[in-house]
Amino acid sequence: MNRIPETSHRVPSHTDQQVNARIQEQIRRNVTYYAQSSPDQIDVRLNELDDEWDIERALELKAASIASGSILVGLLGRKRWFLVAGIVGVFLTQHALQGWCPPVPVLRRLGFRTAREIDQERYALKALRGDFQGHEPAGETATREEVEAALAASR
Repeated sequence: MNRIPETSHRVPSHTDQQVNARIQEQIRRNVTYYAQSSPDQIDVRLNELDDEWDIERALELKAASIASGSILVGLLGRKRWFLVAGIVGVFLTQHALQGWCPPVPVLRRLGFRTAREIDQERYALKALRGDFQGHEPAGETATREEVEAALAASR
């Protein structure tokens, strides 16, 4: 019996491994850059991460726009366009359950990250800034290995 993937792993488990590796490498490069070159800019980067759209948000906007547009065209007399809204709903349901739908590979290749991937960078930067000194990292999004890797990069 197929199990529904965990929320934090749905999208990466359905993403080409080269794309996942590229995203992880970018996270490592970002953390290394701020550890070695610009530790005074960590707050700026954290603000940028707060504003970054994750793949879920991008997908929701795309789906809502297509569904709304197709309903509007359907109301204007082209009834077949209602089918597009239905297809978008099916794809969103598939994404909610499996973590995949047709736009996901395109969005991932464009660099959209999951909330967990954004949090990986966020917590590594917070560790560099010293937020976790003497404490375990808060939340499930930061693993001990991620924090230790960030601290190692800062040395």
